[in-house]
Formats: sequence, C-alpha cells, structure tokens
Amino acid sequence: MGSTVFKGGIHPDYHKELTATMAVTEMKTPGKVVIPLQQHIGAPCEPLEAIEVGTEVKIGQKIAQSSGFVSAPIHASVSGKITAIGPYNHPLGRPVEAITIESDGEEKWDESIKPPGDPGNLTPEQIREIVREAGIVGLGGATFPAHVKLSPPPEKKIDIVVINGAECEPYLTADHRVMLEKPEEIVFGLKMMIKALGAEKGVIGVEDNKTDALKVLEQQVAEEGNITVASLHTKYPQGAEKMLIQVTTGRIVPAGGLPLDVGVVNHNVGTAVAITNAVREGKPLVDRVVTVTGAGINRPQNLLVRIGTLVSDVLEQCGGLKEDTVKLVIGGPMMGLAQPSPDIPVIKGTSGILALTGDDVYLAEISPCIRCAKCVDHCPVQLMPTSIAQAAEHEMFKKAEKLHAMDCFECGCCAYVCPSKIPLVQWIRIAKAEIAKANKK
Repeated sequence: MGSTVFKGGIHPDYHKELTATMAVTEMKTPGKVVIPLQQHIGAPCEPLEAIEVGTEVKIGQKIAQSSGFVSAPIHASVSGKITAIGPYNHPLGRPVEAITIESDGEEKWDESIKPPGDPGNLTPEQIREIVREAGIVGLGGATFPAHVKLSPPPEKKIDIVVINGAECEPYLTADHRVMLEKPEEIVFGLKMMIKALGAEKGVIGVEDNKTDALKVLEQQVAEEGNITVASLHTKYPQGAEKMLIQVTTGRIVPAGGLPLDVGVVNHNVGTAVAITNAVREGKPLVDRVVTVTGAGINRPQNLLVRIGTLVSDVLEQCGGLKEDTVKLVIGGPMMGLAQPSPDIPVIKGTSGILALTGDDVYLAEISPCIRCAKCVDHCPVQLMPTSIAQAAEHEMFKKAEKLHAMDCFECGCCAYVCPSKIPLVQWIRIAKAEIAKANKK
C-alpha cells in the first residue's frame, strides 16, 4: 500500500450525518421515465430499429445502443409504452435526445433477463461482454463504460484493481450504504474484474471516517488471499482516481496518463455491485442508489432509483423541498452541477440530489487575485489554478494548455480556498473546452 496521504486537498464540512445511518430504500415506481441517450463518456446511443413511439417495452429490454466501442447500451427501467422520442433537459445543462416511457405499473421484466451461466466458468471475454451488454458505466460520477476499463490494450499489463469506497464528496452517503448493505456483492464484483483483467490482486479503499464500512468489508475479505481493504485518511478529494491510486498502491499516474499506464484499473463500489448483478442474474443497469439530502430536503434519504426518473418525482418521494431552498445540485457541493429546475432525469451518473438553503449558500464579491498561492498549495495535482484561470480569462488557451489545464479534474479545491472568491473552476473549465475544441480540429 502507498502513503495514506496525498499532497494538497482540503477538509470541508462533510454533513454526512443527514443520511449516513439511513438504509437504502427502493423508490416507488415512477409514472414515467425519461431516459437520455447520452449518459456516459463516449459515443451517445441511438434508439434500436424496433423502438418508436407506441412501442411496448419491459424492464431490462435494450432500447438504445451505439456501434462505438466507448459506449454502453441503454435499457428500459420500467415496463410500459414509449410516448416520446426527442430532446429533453439533461443534468449537463442542455437538451439531449431521450426516450420517454409511460409506466404501466405492471413491473414486467423482459424475457431475455436471465443468469448467463455459472460465474465460475465464465471466461474473461464472457465477463467483459456481459458487462458491456448490461450497459454498466462508472457509478462514481465519471460514467466511463465499465467494459472499456476491463479491456486494456495487450501491452498494458494490469496487476491491481482498486475499488473506490472513499466517497469523499460532502453530503453523499450512497456508497457508504452500499458498502454496509452489499459487501459480498462488492467483493464478488471485484473478483470478476480481477478475472477479466488477469490481475493479481484487488484493494478496496475506504476513508477512515467510515469505520463501520471498513469493519464490514474487512470481515468480508478475511478469507480472500488476494484482496485487501485500505483505511485511508479522510481528506477531499481522496476518491479522485489519481489520488486513490497513489494512496492505495504508491503508484503515480503521470500527467496526461491513465491508470492503466501504471498497471491499475479503478472502479467504484456501486459499479462492482452492478457487475455482480449482471454476472449472476443477467440484470442490466436500470437503477442506482442516490443520496437525496441537504437542509432543503424535508426527508433526506438514500433511495434506489430507476434510471430516467424525474428529479421532481424523487423530491416528492422525500417530502418535497423546503420553502427556503435556494439551490438544487445534481451530485455533491464540490463537483456537482447546479440545476435551474427539477424537470431533469436521474441518469447513470447521478450519485446525489442536493438541496441547499440560504444558510448554506452565500454570494461573495469577487476580488482581484492577491497572489497568496492557496490554490496552488491545495491543488491535489499540483497545478497553478490562478495562472490557468487568468490565461482563460484573456483567451490565451495555448498558454493554459502549457500550464496543464487538461490535467485538472475540476475538484473545486482551488475555488474553495480562494480568499478572493475567484471562480477558478469555471475559468479552467472554459480553458479545457477550448483546448479540446482546438485539438479536435
């Protein structure tokens, strides 16, 4: 195991007590779901030929896919009738093509959903194909198609699989509850990943503020010779891919590089459970655990929610919003995205729905940079955020690229500590978009 501490990072108020002790409960079947065809990194999906307005579908039935390798098919999350195919609001802030299904309330599963065979007899190729067909993506928020991570180039030998149970983002407790309630499924999913990759061992990293989860997982792996649980220092962003790999393995992912460059594949605990469900039952990814929390929620909960459920319906299940709610965020407060309306669907990457009141949100006046270097001191990837932001503000995007703007994963540490309240992440995000656009040309 590597050092338990990485350079930089912050210690925000975590506010996890709102839902940390609340077991996951299944949300009632929504009256309709709106399933976006773009909800993962990579090529967006297109409706299957047989899928059109008026088509009757069942739970787990494949309704959209892409021919691209970096993609994941999409399945119906309720049984019922397709009533619309067209643009709909997306959590990323723009309308995307989506399939709307009106539920018939009958909860009928598609006949194709059945166990694919004895898991012990599955080959690595079969495991990867099962994961691909199940539409599984990274459930920690990055939404990278899981089968792609399980298919590294032949020259990249993977010897360690790291499972992310850090859940360092404030307020969110979905992964914490999954670790407490599904430890066997997490370990089984990890074993399937190890087999698919031909790896030698696995490690599950959990922050030390989750002592109950650490205990449960340590008991679960006690008889596993090649799987360990790592207790990690509680610090944000401990769960970020590069940080997690550093503290669990001691390996440093190079700038511009990927975990597979250092022999590591990293997945989330929820993804491990989804892989278990696919390998054992043939179940595709049609639901996920979502933390619904914040001072603006009447009844904070951890809910198992169908993909495509409207956030407005999820909020209703939790007693609605309080009158003094001023901000609605999809995700956590550090890396989540503020939303203008709850008329958006839960997607595969929706880990949390956060409602903040006026006491939680304040608008500070932006001041000029005072060159204090706090943003540099706290940047976990050792960038110079204020210099990148200034380059972006003056449209000097080549300079921003030379300052390694593309290595920023937008954790928000820099903006959190900035005494001048400069929107550093927003400027860096602009720089990254312009750099990507220029490189594409």
